[in-house]
Amino acid sequence: MSPEPTDAATASRMELARRERTELAGFLAELSDEQWQAPSLCEGWRVRDVVAHVISYDELSRWATARRLLRAGFSLKRGNTIGLAHYESHTPRQLLDALNAHLTPRGLTTAFGGMVALVDGTIHHQDIRRPLGMPRRIPPERLAVVLRLALGAPPIKARQRAKGLRLVATDCDFVTGTGPEVRGPGEALLMTLAGRPGVASELAGDGQPILAGRVSERAIPDPS
Repeated sequence: MSPEPTDAATASRMELARRERTELAGFLAELSDEQWQAPSLCEGWRVRDVVAHVISYDELSRWATARRLLRAGFSLKRGNTIGLAHYESHTPRQLLDALNAHLTPRGLTTAFGGMVALVDGTIHHQDIRRPLGMPRRIPPERLAVVLRLALGAPPIKARQRAKGLRLVATDCDFVTGTGPEVRGPGEALLMTLAGRPGVASELAGDGQPILAGRVSERAIPDPS
């Protein structure tokens, strides 16, 4: 777990999360209705489902969040499913309006000084873009922060996948670990560490087969 952030670190993470959500909203505004229904990298989730998930906890009060988690038996996966059901009747326009209303994260997504909103939002942005064949350049300063935070986010299981490996991003300031090296674009490192299948082929190094094998042991973690 990452150490409790200082006020300055929290403000920085929250601003980065806001920028990430702002860029996601701008991208989504250009998608067709068909693209909103397209599959994402999250198994069983369409683009619209990923968007609903990104903001589904922002609209809950502290007590409403507790009630959802209690109803879900404190299973994050079941809690996410409950959240998606709430948005099932929303149109893409309504989902986009909800995202625009919460560009600044609130509620559960502000946990750990904004880490949840920033890491979750960045990964899910790519979950949408990659299957649509619409890449982007994530600002390298933001990408480096997200990579470091992802290693301290238990639901992602990035730390277990990275154990005993040296990770080197070739396009941002991120180097960590010791052992066989895995190197490549920071975004590909992030998505591989998050368990997204097929992305490890974009990486290189003696440690690449090890990391790829750890991802293939389970194609993708429960969406988070």
